[in-house]
Amino acid sequence: MIGTGRIHVYYGTGKGKTTAAVGQVIRAAGSGLKVLMFQFMKNNSSSERAILEQIPNVTCLPGRDKIKFYNQMNSDERAELKHYNTKALDEIIKFCSPFDVLFLDEILCAVSLNLLNEDKLMSFLEHKPRGLEIIMTGHEVSDRIIRASDYVTEMKKVKHPYDKGQSAREGIEY
Repeated sequence: MIGTGRIHVYYGTGKGKTTAAVGQVIRAAGSGLKVLMFQFMKNNSSSERAILEQIPNVTCLPGRDKIKFYNQMNSDERAELKHYNTKALDEIIKFCSPFDVLFLDEILCAVSLNLLNEDKLMSFLEHKPRGLEIIMTGHEVSDRIIRASDYVTEMKKVKHPYDKGQSAREGIEY
């Protein structure tokens, strides 16, 4: 058992948020901890998900098959996604107690884009199961979430091939 469980945040504009979180998941699973993962703003086809699903002690909850970029959604699609994300978090809250680690990929993006209510997330963080370690990622994080967290790491972009118009590469950027 890992004790009281702590809250980790990886955020920022730089590459490596999910990569760092996945590394933490692999470390936890490798030491025998049971990990539950859900990706809020991604479909079920990410490269990291493909391998995590094969690792003992890691359970990946299915998400949506198709997710549009936020700026490509109309207001009805955004409202529907917010409802979906709320229901997903409700299910995760019910389902997470037997796990040691909960990885909520892109949950901070869902909150910052108003596709998930921050009060709902905060309530969960404040009342989470005692031994549950929670890992969250996203581009932006509120001061409230920072105060509630034990580890906060900002990934800051200094240079990236995308700045030169180069596309993301499978296995490296996604």
